[in-house]
Amino acid sequence: MTAEPSAPLRAVPEPPGAPRARAGGPRAWATRAPLLPALVFLVAVTQLPFVATLVISLLDWNSLAPDDRNFAWFANYTTVARDPALRESVLTTALLTTTVVVVSLVLGLLLALLLDRAFFGRGLVRTLLITPFLIVPVSAALLWKHALYNPEYGLFNGAWTWFSGLFGDDTPTRTDWISSMPLIAVEASLVWQWTPFMMLILLAGLQSRPAEMMEAARLDGASAWQTFRYLTLPHLRRYLELGVLLGSIHIVQNFDAVFTLTSGGLGTANLPYTVYQTFYQAHEYGLASAAGVLVVIGTIVIATFALRVASSLFQEAATKG
Repeated sequence: MTAEPSAPLRAVPEPPGAPRARAGGPRAWATRAPLLPALVFLVAVTQLPFVATLVISLLDWNSLAPDDRNFAWFANYTTVARDPALRESVLTTALLTTTVVVVSLVLGLLLALLLDRAFFGRGLVRTLLITPFLIVPVSAALLWKHALYNPEYGLFNGAWTWFSGLFGDDTPTRTDWISSMPLIAVEASLVWQWTPFMMLILLAGLQSRPAEMMEAARLDGASAWQTFRYLTLPHLRRYLELGVLLGSIHIVQNFDAVFTLTSGGLGTANLPYTVYQTFYQAHEYGLASAAGVLVVIGTIVIATFALRVASSLFQEAATKG
C-alpha cells in the first residue's frame, strides 16, 4: 500500500477580529524595559551636560563676576572664530593629529606584518607591544617627561652620553628635549602609545585574508612585495581607513600629553588645552563653552565618517562569513 503524499502546509489566515502584536504593545515595552536605565544614564551623563554647555555658550559670563551675566547669543562664537590663539591651536591640533596618526599607522603596519609571521615567543612579543596602549595617558606622559626626556637623568641623555663616550667625548652636551623640540616631544609620546592600537586593527585585517588567495599568489611565483602591493594592501584598505578615523577622533581630543609635558607652552596648545585655558585661567565660561561646542561638532563630523566605515567593514565581514 502506497502512502499518499501529504499536502503542503498553508498559512492559516488570522480571523478578522484577532488582536495583532503592535510595536508599542505591552510585550514590546517589556523587552525594552531593561534598556531604560542605561538610556536614562546615557542621557543624564552626555546629553544634559551638552545642552547646559549650549546654553552657557550663549551667555556673557565671567566667573569673577558670577552674578553679572546676560545673553550674548552668538557673539561668543564670533569671538572664538576671530581669536588668533584659537586659530593657532586649530593648526597645532591638525598638525599633531596628522603626524601622530600617520606615523603610528606606518609603525603599526610594520609591527602587524611582523606579528603575522609565526616565530618563537610571538605571544610574549605581542603582549609587550600592546602594553603601551594599556597605560593611563597621564602616566604615559609622566613616563616620557621624567624617565626619557629629563636633561639630568633621562634615558635619552644617558644613552647619548654613553654613545658619545665611545667616540672619546667625555662631556657631551645635555639636551633639554622638551624645550628644544616641544611639539615633536608630544608627538613621540603619543605615537608610542597609539602604535599598538593601529597594530591591533591591522593585525586583525592581515589575519582575515583569504588563505586560498595567498596560496595561489605564492604558487604563481609572486614575490613578497608583489603580494603585499596587489593583494595585502587592497585588502587592508578599510582597516587602514578605520584606524585613521578612530585614531583621529581620540587624538584630536588629547589633553593629557600636552598638559603634562609642556603645559600648552612653546606652541603646543591644541584645542582641548585652549578650551581648558579659557575656562580655568581666563574664567570666561561663555567663550570656553562656545569653543567646546565647536570642538564637539568637529569631532561628531569625524565620528560620522568613522561609523560609516566601521559599518561597511562589518557588513563586508558578515557577507564573506
